[in-house]
Amino acid sequence: MKPEQQTIERILDGTGITINGKEAFDPQIHNEEFFGRVLRRGSLGLGEAYMDGWWDCENLDEFFYRILGSEADKKIRVNVQLLWMLAWNTLKTTGTRSKAFEIGKRHYDIGNDLYCVMLDKRLTYTCGYWKNAKDLEAAQEAKLDLVCQKIGLKAGQSVLDIGSGWGCFIKYASQNYGAKATGVTVSREQKELADKLCQGLPAETQLIDYRDITGSYDAIVSLGMFEHVVYKNYRTFMQVAHKALKDNGLFLLHTIGGNRSVTATDPWISKYIFPNSMIPSIAQIGKAAEGLFVIEDLHNFGADYDKTLMAWYRNIRDNWAGLKSSYSDRFYRMWTYYLLSCAGSFRARKNQLWQIVLSKQGVPGGYQAAR
Repeated sequence: MKPEQQTIERILDGTGITINGKEAFDPQIHNEEFFGRVLRRGSLGLGEAYMDGWWDCENLDEFFYRILGSEADKKIRVNVQLLWMLAWNTLKTTGTRSKAFEIGKRHYDIGNDLYCVMLDKRLTYTCGYWKNAKDLEAAQEAKLDLVCQKIGLKAGQSVLDIGSGWGCFIKYASQNYGAKATGVTVSREQKELADKLCQGLPAETQLIDYRDITGSYDAIVSLGMFEHVVYKNYRTFMQVAHKALKDNGLFLLHTIGGNRSVTATDPWISKYIFPNSMIPSIAQIGKAAEGLFVIEDLHNFGADYDKTLMAWYRNIRDNWAGLKSSYSDRFYRMWTYYLLSCAGSFRARKNQLWQIVLSKQGVPGGYQAAR
């Protein structure tokens, strides 16, 4: 046995994971160079080795749940090369206007056909609310309705969605609550499809960076976009929302959150899935909102993201035959790794999902939270 494999096995001690073991969460190694690659390059090497077919795992989500739940990932030696990659990732994740549309091109514009298969019928690419839901469709409808309830949306009011995706929220708010809804996105593919889906409704999508938002709105929501803002621009984002929100309005921020403050994201996620992105902490959000907003409510249903991601994965897995002519096998392995590693992280409670309701001056008499 090579020293590199012995080191990896020591790292896995206490996780219940066995190299080439019989459990569904045990990794099966096809290339002996796997061990050195992981030790040299950390999470980037682990993910790239999977994409290259160097290893497999029947239950990849459970593998990551056990790794992250036991914090075995922290035992991997961080060498000079990995430190340089982390430092470079921090430097290049600037959040400048010139980078604003990169996430749209590299993630959201890769193909509406993929997302139409993976997501619910409304194309809701954020965590569902599974409290009383039995499937993805019900969970996503419950989430959209919960958001409308939390901001007290009423017929005739104007509502802004910062990072509106394919228009799921603006369509729902206009159809079910009679609101005049505006969404903004940096994805051309999203805007094109959103315009079609919202045709005939008082709901429009603008292809602009959030810093170019104009107008005044009765309510604002941002569902799953704050992760793309990066910490250097958190305050700017809050200032934009504050300026666009009417004095008596409510702002709901729906975002993935981390248990600690960071200034860079995971190297593999940054390189292959979400460039120029970062997961905020409560401390970072609070600092960005200080002096601008009163935090009225904070609702954590991060465990629901595990269910959402697993539902997305099953949709891709079960319908891959209809997609494989447009996407490579390596892409399928990459996308599988993305969805299942994230599911494992939420299952281990390393990542959270927060809905935070904010007001400018405090709700008179207090805010009554919907659940």
